Amino acid sequence: MKVILSSCDFINDNSKNTILSNIDKDLDKCKVLFIPNEKATREKIYSDKYYNRLYDDGFINKENIYVFDEENVDRFINLDIDLLYISGGNTFATLKKIKDSGFDKHISNYIKNGIIYIGGSCGAHIVTKNIEHLLSLDDNYCNLDNFDALGLFDGIIIPHCEAEEFNPPKREELYNELVKQNKYNVYKLTNDESLVITDKKIQKM
Repeated sequence: MKVILSSCDFINDNSKNTILSNIDKDLDKCKVLFIPNEKATREKIYSDKYYNRLYDDGFINKENIYVFDEENVDRFINLDIDLLYISGGNTFATLKKIKDSGFDKHISNYIKNGIIYIGGSCGAHIVTKNIEHLLSLDDNYCNLDNFDALGLFDGIIIPHCEAEEFNPPKREELYNELVKQNKYNVYKLTNDESLVITDKKIQKM
């Protein structure tokens, strides 16, 4: 298992370099399943919007890119892929979309079978133990009432610490409170930092 979690994935040079140093292929040769956030529409999925975004990240071979459509889940089961990638967005709504489609168990199967997972911000939260702590940071407009995430990483995350646009004092206060509660292992990440999780260790980079 290899899971790479960050605040900004390919948007930040440091986290992008961490991703690149932890995969064994060039991005133009990697087959990737990209799961868009809650704002994805069928029009966007079947346009070039997400292909162009991934091209900018370095995935320049369009034939190697699969963009998830929750209305056609069967098309995305047991793909021959190298990477599974979920980036930023509203964590509550994105997790709800994944769970409602039933694809959560297939994400788990991919990761357990050796596919590298890349998660940025929202995508980082998706594979953790729980997202209830995000109620103070994000809008649960979809009224998600089960805050259990996929549980593939034994902990929870506070991303974007020290980033002015994300109110770092509030995030630091939340981090300290969660540590005191001692319910989960808690990790905080700046925009420059990533966690690389394997079967043997958790490494902050």
